[in-house]
Amino acid sequence: MNATSAALLGLLHEGPMTGGELVAAARERFGVFFSVTRSQVYRELPVLAEEGLLKLGRQGPRSSQQYVITPVGRRAFRSWLNADVGQDSVRSPLVLRLAHSGSLTSRQRRKLVEGARPMAVARLDAAKAAAKAADGDPYAKAAADFAVGHSRALVKMVDSIPLG
Repeated sequence: MNATSAALLGLLHEGPMTGGELVAAARERFGVFFSVTRSQVYRELPVLAEEGLLKLGRQGPRSSQQYVITPVGRRAFRSWLNADVGQDSVRSPLVLRLAHSGSLTSRQRRKLVEGARPMAVARLDAAKAAAKAADGDPYAKAAADFAVGHSRALVKMVDSIPLG
């Protein structure tokens, strides 16, 4: 099982959701440390249903389809949780651009940094708010604290890029 599938199964433990609701929940719950795109969600859902890990729930407005985790899906998710972690990575196109920003002109680099800093600061503010809201759940709090640390590091990296 890939990490995107596991993320969706984990979210569906909270109850039935449509693809759009899963995208929004992933963005809110995983924020900075694990991105899930709309196309990934809609690509994975039929596969998970074919494998019997999900079943179709109620049909919603505008043909939206709810998905419900099955007992087989719950077992598969628990198995994924208990598997060896293996190599871990954080994929950030922004960090990759910043790491190679020495190849840019000073004007291009300034534009990159000036565009990145407000986003990085907003991400840090959102991560701090999520960490504060997660106080009752030690697991959500640990993930939220990671997001705060990662966001602080991103702001620090943006600020460290020489513009001249």
